[in-house]
Amino acid sequence: VQLQASGGGLVQPGGSLRLSCAASGSIISINGMGWYHQAPGKQRELVAAITSGGSTNYVDSVKGRITISRDNAKNTVYLQMNSLKPEDTAVYYCKADIVAIVSGNREVNNYWGQGTQVTVSS
Repeated sequence: VQLQASGGGLVQPGGSLRLSCAASGSIISINGMGWYHQAPGKQRELVAAITSGGSTNYVDSVKGRITISRDNAKNTVYLQMNSLKPEDTAVYYCKADIVAIVSGNREVNNYWGQGTQVTVSS
């Protein structure tokens, strides 16, 4: 199982970006999915999460500016980021709780994507 994140880049303050994270492999189902970010010198922290049923939660600092969504048919989670601020600058990682066939066995594991850099600067 792999998670492939994409969509990061350089954007001016007030701009928008859309991150995507697609899961692939011998997947049976995906439970919770989420996005985390890690700024230089800081710990990785949760930005937003979404359940298999579509319930969402967000860290207070992004409420109203960032939306998490998922396409279960494509095994993909998205993060739409609007009104970006310099303090949003970080590496963004996706994470998913996935039920999959691993070495012939049904397993439930957390998987991380490789990270995508978001830089908000003028």
